[in-house]
Amino acid sequence: MKLLSQLTWHTTLKAGLAALTFAASAASAQTAICYNCPTEWADWGTQIKAIKENTGINVPADNKNSGQTLAQLITEKASPVADVAYMGVSFGIQADKAGVVSGYKPANWDDIPEGLKDPNGKWFTIHSGTLGFFVNRDALDGKPVPKSWADLLKPEYKGMIGYLDPSSAFVGYVGAVAVNQALGGTLADFTPGLEYFQKLQANDPIVPKQTSYARVISGEIPILLDYDFNAYRAKYKDQANVEFVIPAEGTVVVPYVMSLVDNGPNAENGKKVLDFVMSDKGQAIWANAFLRPVRASAMSAEAQSKFLPDAEYARAKTVDYAQMATVQKAFADNYLKTVR
Repeated sequence: MKLLSQLTWHTTLKAGLAALTFAASAASAQTAICYNCPTEWADWGTQIKAIKENTGINVPADNKNSGQTLAQLITEKASPVADVAYMGVSFGIQADKAGVVSGYKPANWDDIPEGLKDPNGKWFTIHSGTLGFFVNRDALDGKPVPKSWADLLKPEYKGMIGYLDPSSAFVGYVGAVAVNQALGGTLADFTPGLEYFQKLQANDPIVPKQTSYARVISGEIPILLDYDFNAYRAKYKDQANVEFVIPAEGTVVVPYVMSLVDNGPNAENGKKVLDFVMSDKGQAIWANAFLRPVRASAMSAEAQSKFLPDAEYARAKTVDYAQMATVQKAFADNYLKTVR
């Protein structure tokens, strides 16, 4: 009787373990891990839902920034966890150099302009954004909306300005490139930008490492160096009293890219995710979230009408993104030494 009981227990345990293994395998078969796909950034929340509805693949939200993503990919190089990654262009270029991404040419590859993709598919642009001031008007306590980089140095904005850590987050680095270029610097000389951030310290800036959309909406950060798409989302979807400002001295426009992780555990699912993001439906989601999709045909007239006039965007310039990637670490080191 005791032997029979033990045999029954072992059989039940074995069956249970087999069921768990099967369930885990089934879950894996329908999952693709994306690094740096946070629901509150660039409307990844809507994109993730659409991927699930159209492909059956579950993409868990992930709240890394671009720098943290690259660092994690390098750490896990021998045994990757992620299948795809989303990063600012300079980090995508660095990921290729680090050997952590694999070549893959997604659906509609030929629609991506030259210069906005690696020829071998190691990274490719999915959308772009323009850096400016994301301003919560209600949180300014009656102060005027700042219109220039110079305005942010005024004492009246003390404690009101935020920017993501330029040594880690791509949008933070873009802000540094933007102000540096606007004040006469170059990618070979960040002196004007570093001096600007040194002066800005007098206004006690808030410097988070993660996307801070909700903190602007709540008024905790009245002025954030951020992209146009986040400000437009707040204005038109969340009905917040916000404004997007392209600074008078100028700014930059930058691409965001995706890559297939080299030897990712769910590579085929990862490819399907990348294909969907580049599909008509996927690109339209970016456009409706006020990003500029890399496939220009996906931008509807209605979405375009929500943007500032083209005359304002004339102050937003492109840069040499490969050089921007090359000098990024040196800038980060200088920023940490001279500003923080």
